[in-house]
Amino acid sequence: MSKQLRMLLVLWVLSGSGCRALAPRAIDNSKQNIAPELIQANSIPIERGQRRALLDGVGWVVGIPSKILLWDRRIENHNIGPQTEETIAAYMQRNDLGHVKVRLNQYRPWDDMKRLTKNRTMAWPWRYSIGTLSVLGETVFPGRIFGGDHFNPYTQTVHLYSDVPAIAIHEGGHAKDFSRRTYPGTYAALYGLPVVPLYHESIATRDAIAYAQRTEDPELQRETYRILYPAYGTYVGGALGSVLPLASLPAYYGSVILGHAAGRWQANQIPNSQESWSPTTLPLTPRQQPTETTE
Repeated sequence: MSKQLRMLLVLWVLSGSGCRALAPRAIDNSKQNIAPELIQANSIPIERGQRRALLDGVGWVVGIPSKILLWDRRIENHNIGPQTEETIAAYMQRNDLGHVKVRLNQYRPWDDMKRLTKNRTMAWPWRYSIGTLSVLGETVFPGRIFGGDHFNPYTQTVHLYSDVPAIAIHEGGHAKDFSRRTYPGTYAALYGLPVVPLYHESIATRDAIAYAQRTEDPELQRETYRILYPAYGTYVGGALGSVLPLASLPAYYGSVILGHAAGRWQANQIPNSQESWSPTTLPLTPRQQPTETTE
């Protein structure tokens, strides 16, 4: 294949992965497949790691490439503020995700291993193979240093290290998506194949954008476009690199740049609202307050 044809293919794929693929669409999780053992009654399962200046400072430095890539200093800053916390708490309440644990800059691999054993929605071969490896990976390469906001479907746990509400609800979208799957283990395993993550990521991104629209918070809406579009571009670039290895770097960074351009164009279309908005429209009771644990 000539260089010109390769570039045409890249541009064609990129154009197909833009606004149409990320059009707002809420996930329908009216039918859930969840493990009752993971549900914590009358509480929002959010925990926060204790602040450790040296450790979190190292994590902030390690996260500099991600900050540059998404052009936001809050990425992997290991200092999650109340707005992000309140946003993910409200998202979980509204979407019946009481079985999902949210860890805010927290390192608790032993607890995650126990959650793995309780997650009976996944067949045991998936849990004790890829699931065990996923927890071991989080143990050896802790997010408190290496960052990487993500949802672990094997433990039903959201791990957040960035103070960005849009990222929080995106990861919540993954949890919402998995909660409706009949075969979540197979669905999770397919994520490891080339190109397939585009499908999973588009679902979570579209749900996050749709959720932001329902809040009628213009800043949250703009943030979902500014952050999640280029973030999706990283997956587009990775997919293109697996198909066109010789053009992997131009495809990757080109996808991110196009994601920034498209995201900022979409964000500029959001009008300002005269009404103030808070993510805590469903106030937390004292029993629902996130707990701080010692690592």
